[in-house]
Amino acid sequence: MTAAPSRFDPTGDHRVTSPCRRVSRLNRPNRLWGSNGVAFGPDGRLYVAQFLAGQISAVDPGTGDVDVVVPMDGPIQSPDDLAFGADGSMYVADLVPGRVWRRDPAGEYSLVSAAVTNPNGITCVGDRLFVNEMKPDGRLLELFPDGGDPVVLTGGLALGNAMQLGPDGHLYYPHMVTGQVWRIPPDGGVPEVVAENVHEPVAVRFDQGGVLHVLSRGVEGIVTRVDLHGTGCRTLVTSGLTGLDNAAFDADNRMFVSSYTSGGVTELHPDGRTRDIVPRGLDGPYGVTIDLGGTVHAADHYRVASPGPPGEGTGGDVTTLTLLTFAHGIAADGDLLHLTSQYGTVVTYDPARRGSRTRATGLDRPLGIAVGPDGSLVVAEAGAGRVVAIGSGDAVTVLAEGLGQPVDVAFDDAGRCYVSDERAGSVLRVHHGDGDGGEGRTTTLADGLGAPQGLAAFGDELFTVETTRRTLRAISLTTGKTRVEAEHLPVGPPPGVVPRTEPALFAGGMPGLAPRFAGLAAAPDGSLLLSANGEGTVLHLSRSPADA
Repeated sequence: MTAAPSRFDPTGDHRVTSPCRRVSRLNRPNRLWGSNGVAFGPDGRLYVAQFLAGQISAVDPGTGDVDVVVPMDGPIQSPDDLAFGADGSMYVADLVPGRVWRRDPAGEYSLVSAAVTNPNGITCVGDRLFVNEMKPDGRLLELFPDGGDPVVLTGGLALGNAMQLGPDGHLYYPHMVTGQVWRIPPDGGVPEVVAENVHEPVAVRFDQGGVLHVLSRGVEGIVTRVDLHGTGCRTLVTSGLTGLDNAAFDADNRMFVSSYTSGGVTELHPDGRTRDIVPRGLDGPYGVTIDLGGTVHAADHYRVASPGPPGEGTGGDVTTLTLLTFAHGIAADGDLLHLTSQYGTVVTYDPARRGSRTRATGLDRPLGIAVGPDGSLVVAEAGAGRVVAIGSGDAVTVLAEGLGQPVDVAFDDAGRCYVSDERAGSVLRVHHGDGDGGEGRTTTLADGLGAPQGLAAFGDELFTVETTRRTLRAISLTTGKTRVEAEHLPVGPPPGVVPRTEPALFAGGMPGLAPRFAGLAAAPDGSLLLSANGEGTVLHLSRSPADA
């Protein structure tokens, strides 16, 4: 399979190879790893912070060309917003480690501050720099790039985010939790509420005419326009762009918006029409599954999404099923979907009723999930080195412990349980409830693997994704022999990028950055579905006619 240009390979020359399977995409590659803060730079390009990648790219709004400016192996770990100063320097809010950076016009980095917790919204007013905190009781501060202690303008922010100077000389900022927009003079003073009952506000932006635009982070893609300094009227535009994050206006007053849920850059017209500059797609994906009706579901960190169905080979759009924050592992079970979050929870989602039920909390980085023969939910608890089961009464029992870093679980046709251990480089069988008398014991089925993650069983074989080798490997359940099923998979960081130390899972009492997970699932016809998280697609690996 020849690749299209993607964040994994901008040239489009990357090729997935397989000696025994046909490989196709269920959706188009995504050029961006999600898109968060956006701002026009002095060169006229739109700069895009990508929180999930630790990367910043520059987008040509005319051509859609994407160039990496701040690479993911650079000093900035989790950029969430950015702004440009009067001298052309780029200032970046590095959320998880709590740092604010300056990148000067020559490309040199300097640390402005490490005294801000969860820095998010950031803006420049001439030579002055302001940043706010995305946390309960957050602060809005002025920082001094050339030295000096931060000055706190105000506290009490209910999760701050993207902010901007208004035409009246005040700083405007959202309270994400309370649905309000506030303002305060840059020199300090008493903060004032200027708009209430705003739909899920995530960013405030003023157009060239001074009209306030408040972006919503919800499903509908609502933008609330408030003519604060004119008629005072309020209008809503529903764009259909799920998970808006930020916006920037060019000199011609054209509005360009980003999406934390699906990446991309889109021009949003005043009447709600949209034009893709950089097409949207999957931020991950993480886990993947297929239901009885043949619909593929991907856990995509901020949502559950469905790429095109297998067999059509369209490589087209992705549909958002629901915004479900921090979805990582996923398993279909009849009409239900079971999901894990690396932040400790397991939930069951009912698409028909559009409701979810919490099954477990307080787990230590739960990841892969599978439904056992008895209907229990079996979960790889990566942080605790355990495999646990959640029964019908939601009681949690330990099936195996003392593992290195279990990532995914799967059951074979005989009901036997297997787990991939990323740290140990092995795939293990978990002896529990299968009548062999080895309750709680594990035996190694295969070792010497390269950080195996996704795991799926079909027939008498088990399949796993070796993420460091970018290989799909088949393991015989009878002999333990292995063979390469596919190579050159677009998983993990792009070729040549040396991964830095992972940012923290939690930051300032809030969720931080969850490690990537290359999920794997088997379809009833023996084909495999793989989360190609390097390029933002789900790959369909169908069986060749000779093997079908």
